Amino acid sequence: MRKMILLTIFIILIPFLVVSIFIKEKEIDFNLVSRNTIRVMRYETNEIEVLPFEEYIVGVVAGEMPVSFHIEALKAQAVAARNYAYKKIQYNKENDYDVIDTTANQVYKDLEQLKKSWKTNYVSNINKIRQAVSETTDEYLVYNDEIISVFYFSTSNGKTEDALPVFNIDVPYLKSVNSPWDEEENSKFNYKIVFTLTDFCALLSIQCNNKIEIKNIVKDTSNRVTSITINDTDFKGTEIYKLLKIRSTDFEIEQNNGKIYINTKGYGHGVGMSQYGANGMAKNGYKYNEILTHYYQGTNLKKF
Repeated sequence: MRKMILLTIFIILIPFLVVSIFIKEKEIDFNLVSRNTIRVMRYETNEIEVLPFEEYIVGVVAGEMPVSFHIEALKAQAVAARNYAYKKIQYNKENDYDVIDTTANQVYKDLEQLKKSWKTNYVSNINKIRQAVSETTDEYLVYNDEIISVFYFSTSNGKTEDALPVFNIDVPYLKSVNSPWDEEENSKFNYKIVFTLTDFCALLSIQCNNKIEIKNIVKDTSNRVTSITINDTDFKGTEIYKLLKIRSTDFEIEQNNGKIYINTKGYGHGVGMSQYGANGMAKNGYKYNEILTHYYQGTNLKKF
């Protein structure tokens, strides 16, 4: 019960935490940068583990990105994970733990979990992940010499999204950029989900008769839905994404014989680095620093 309460509270606080981190960029605290441990709340056991920082990054790269990805994509993921972890340490330094090991923060898998998952491929896989982490050790992305807060996600629809409509924050390094590699890289780039009319209307808390009426669809330059009206109720695209738990805000809604069909392109909130896009870039010869500076415009790498 305590575990469920913890996760529920954390999910409720996510929008607040995201905005709070961006209220004011703080001067780099070198004590935090050089701190060699991180406090991780393990969701399954409801216990806090103090882990070596770079070992935590190994577990995050393994948990967040397929080990089959190109080494340069894995290295980009390692840097992004390091940035994210640093900012959480900075924000939570007065709290009992820095991060939780689920998608509420970054997925972290320990070595025992990886052994069970990878079985006979464990040694080769963990060596590949460790290579990606060790070859980027102590490297962070900075903007105007400040360590940045990063976001990343699975698959874009061909473009990434501005942070403003998704997280209500406006920073120069989280702007929409082209990401044409995703469709070729992810076989589930296009995805369809089906709802009964009853379930669809219940999830959106709207009144329905025998069909739905859709109008006033507004899309942004990345073809994602910013607003839509369904049965005279106005929604943001991000609200539909969250309430229906669909893969993307790039969606189209169809109805037929009492069923609602939603077709999506891409997977995830769309802000920051596309992981499948990063793999596509790597396979096309881009190095990890080029991948990172493409998705986080105006940034550069710095070693602390």
